Amino acid sequence: MATEVPHIPVLDGGVRLRERFRVAAPTWCAPPPADPLGPVDRLPLIVATLLAAGALVLVSLQHGGKPALLLALGLALGFTLFHSHFGFTSGWRQLVTVGNGQALRAQLLLLGVAATMITIVLAGQLAVFDPVTRPTAVPIGLALLIGATLFGIGMQLAGSCASGTLFAVGAGQSSIVLSLGGFVAGQTLCIWAYPAVQELPAAPGLLLADRVGWIGSSAVTWAAVLLAGGLTWHVQRKRRPPPVAPPPTARGAARLYRGTWSPTAGALVLGVLAGLVFLVSGRVWAVASAFGLWGTKLLQAAGGHPEHWAFWQLPDNARQLQAPLLTDRLTLTNLGIMIGAAVAAAAAGAWRLHTRMPARAALAALLGGLLMGVGSRMSGGCNIGAFLGAISVGNLSGWIWGCCALAGAWLGVQARPLLGLHNPRPSDSIC
Repeated sequence: MATEVPHIPVLDGGVRLRERFRVAAPTWCAPPPADPLGPVDRLPLIVATLLAAGALVLVSLQHGGKPALLLALGLALGFTLFHSHFGFTSGWRQLVTVGNGQALRAQLLLLGVAATMITIVLAGQLAVFDPVTRPTAVPIGLALLIGATLFGIGMQLAGSCASGTLFAVGAGQSSIVLSLGGFVAGQTLCIWAYPAVQELPAAPGLLLADRVGWIGSSAVTWAAVLLAGGLTWHVQRKRRPPPVAPPPTARGAARLYRGTWSPTAGALVLGVLAGLVFLVSGRVWAVASAFGLWGTKLLQAAGGHPEHWAFWQLPDNARQLQAPLLTDRLTLTNLGIMIGAAVAAAAAGAWRLHTRMPARAALAALLGGLLMGVGSRMSGGCNIGAFLGAISVGNLSGWIWGCCALAGAWLGVQARPLLGLHNPRPSDSIC
């Protein structure tokens, strides 16, 4: 039996489109059945649930409804990311090593759903709190190209992307804390080097809505999503890779709160949540920029004066640094992701503290996080903000970022064995 993948048509000639929606991409063998989940981790579930409720009450009482709602959306994002095992890193690795594009097709579906949700908000001029900020074209320059490539290398060395790092930490994978630490350090380092990065050459960007309007922008995005999905299906049909290993799962209605959700379900829910984040905050969902703020606050707490750096002298950035941390929109959603993932992992019986880590793997995690931090700051974001966010509002920069990051992922895959990390092989029974 072939693996189930998101229903994305292939646009090769001679075959009717409606028939392609029924065809699953082939693998060389059938995937093994999913194992059942273990029992609920009751104590971690109670602690995580109380932490989520307490954080919502605290933020609501101290800072109001908008920050509390952003925290709640972060909790939902973390719950969904864990239960659907929705990460970018392994999916890109599976594509570049053995040609399995199942995870990437789910990511493309996420792009299309998020673009549709944001188009509804922008075209309908909807707002909950403040008017939505109209997106602008992101410049395309050397910083974006280099930064996205570095990010792609880093995510393969670290074994997680920006959102994946957050939900892995929340799920108890304490080894990923090294990646998070490197991420924070890389972002902070690049903020210090802001003047040098700004001097790199760049050309004006392109926002599709400026040419074809918001509805047209969404239509073009969906066309690109279908084309890219078709290409990955064609690659998979040619290479017939091993199937993706199914994670342990509950049965029946228990899957809703214990998992595991299908990649398609994860993409649909995440796309809707990304649209809601845009509606509430007026900006696209993003992750990485908060890490630079965290690093700067840590330096201040240690007695440093990073507020004198050129980046923090800009008026908007200075206000962000001076404001309480729990009013920062990215910090709120990031904290929510970690807590929401903790709730989901405990409900699935999968919350575990992993404290032992080989030295080379620890080095890879730290180095990968550092590269992701530098790369995300140089390129204007991570796989969420600069890729998903940019594409969902019709910024050409998002597609260019994705291509560069995918090239970087290929380079990172070549470097993984040097640090004792495994890559999928065509002869494997699963990947």
